[in-house]
Amino acid sequence: MNPDVNPSRTRQEAEPTSGSAQAPVWLFVLVAVLAFWGMGFLDNYGGGFDPRVYEPYSARTEVERDQPSTRGRERFNAGRLAFLQYCAPCHMETGLGNPANNVPPLVHSEWALAEPPNRLIRIVLNGLRGPVKVDGKDFNSDGMLPWRDTITDDEIIARILTYVRGNGEWGHNASEITAEQVARIRDETKARAVQWTIDELLKVSEK
Repeated sequence: MNPDVNPSRTRQEAEPTSGSAQAPVWLFVLVAVLAFWGMGFLDNYGGGFDPRVYEPYSARTEVERDQPSTRGRERFNAGRLAFLQYCAPCHMETGLGNPANNVPPLVHSEWALAEPPNRLIRIVLNGLRGPVKVDGKDFNSDGMLPWRDTITDDEIIARILTYVRGNGEWGHNASEITAEQVARIRDETKARAVQWTIDELLKVSEK
């Protein structure tokens, strides 16, 4: 075998060898700073590793503090059930009424959403007769009978009207009605035995 006539002139690299070297001091300092920062971050924003805590809250007590009260929701749901029982047969579950039978809508009704709601409560207690304009349309509401003696629990009436006035699906966001408000107007009108007319209601003080 002939020797290589063009031997490589590239210098051979040395074989790697195992050994040990001291880590730089700055690396230990960096790790310590990151660990300290990480512990502080978890302490402030980790929520104690509680899955019920979420941003921007840092503790479960903060989350619970800002949760909406369930009491109002319970009254609203109870009002919906009572509405379906007493009102939906005429005003329909949708609240759109039944124009063919002269039943006006509750959706966007200026009478249902009026503030304060004392005229609305009077209509429920004693009924309504005669012409009425609701949401720009004319109706003749001779069929609105009184509920004074049918629903004697003022809380039930309050819940129904709270549901109607606060039904977000209908675009409503009016104030709640309490049993005390219903009881006061029930007492004020206890001597009345006939339905209201719109002209009579308009003479009733709004306060």
